[in-house]
Amino acid sequence: MRWLRYDGPNGVRYGIVEGDTVAEIDATPFVAWKRTGATAALHAVKTLVPVIPGTFYAIGLNYAAHAVEFGTGQVAPHPRPQPGYRANSALIADGENIVIPATSGGIQYEGELVVVIGKTARYVSEADALSVVLGYTIGNDVSERTWQKADTGLWRAKNADTFKPMGPWIETDVDLPSLMTRVRINGKQMVEFRTNDMINGVERYIAEISKYMTLHPGDVIWMGTEGSNADMRAGDVCEIELDQIGTLRNPIVAEKR
Repeated sequence: MRWLRYDGPNGVRYGIVEGDTVAEIDATPFVAWKRTGATAALHAVKTLVPVIPGTFYAIGLNYAAHAVEFGTGQVAPHPRPQPGYRANSALIADGENIVIPATSGGIQYEGELVVVIGKTARYVSEADALSVVLGYTIGNDVSERTWQKADTGLWRAKNADTFKPMGPWIETDVDLPSLMTRVRINGKQMVEFRTNDMINGVERYIAEISKYMTLHPGDVIWMGTEGSNADMRAGDVCEIELDQIGTLRNPIVAEKR
C-alpha cells in the first residue's frame, strides 16, 4: 500500500495511491481509518511531506565507502549503532526547492532509505523489529561540507532550511534485501548502491534505539548513504530513486536575500 499525505479538495489529508488516483481516508495510517469515498487525480493534488515525525533519527557513516571518506577511515561497525537527530524545520516535500544558503560553500546530496515507524515500541528485538514499521520513504540528507568541517556539531550543516527533502509517499510493501538506491543530477546517474548493504541494518537500529527511547508512530529513521557525493548547484534537479518506493525529485535554487 502506498500512503500519500497531500493537500487536495478537502484540505490536508492522507490517502491511498491507486494508479493515477488518490483515495482519501478519514484519519491517518497510524490509527484506525476508513475510506471516505472521496478521490482525486494524483496530478491535481499537492504532495506534502509524508509524515511530520515526533522524533527524527538519522544515521551517519552506515555504509563502508562513505564511512572511509567522511569518518575515521575505519569501516568496522561501531560497538553499537549510533543514531543522531535532524530538525523537522528542514523538511520539504517532493518537488519543492532545495535552497543553497547565500553564505554556503556548497551543498551535496545524500540519498537515503527512510524507515517510518507505525507502532509504539520499547525493547523490541531484532527479530521483531520490522513488525513496528509502517513502511518506507526516501530522504535526501542534504549536507553543507564546509560547515560540517568547521562546526563541532551538525546544527547548520545538516539542518538548514530545506535541507531535508522527504517523500513522495510511504510504501508499505518493500523487500529490503532487493532494494537499490540511485542518485541522479539532471538525469545523469551519480551513484548506485544496494540499499541494504548497511554496516548496521534497519532491524539492529530499531532494536538499539528502543532500548533507551520509546519509538512512536510517525517517528522516522534515516538510514545513511553510500559512496562519494557531488556538489549540487543552482539550476540542477536532484532525483533519489529507490526501487519499489519511487523517486524523490527536488530542484536546486540559490537563496535570494
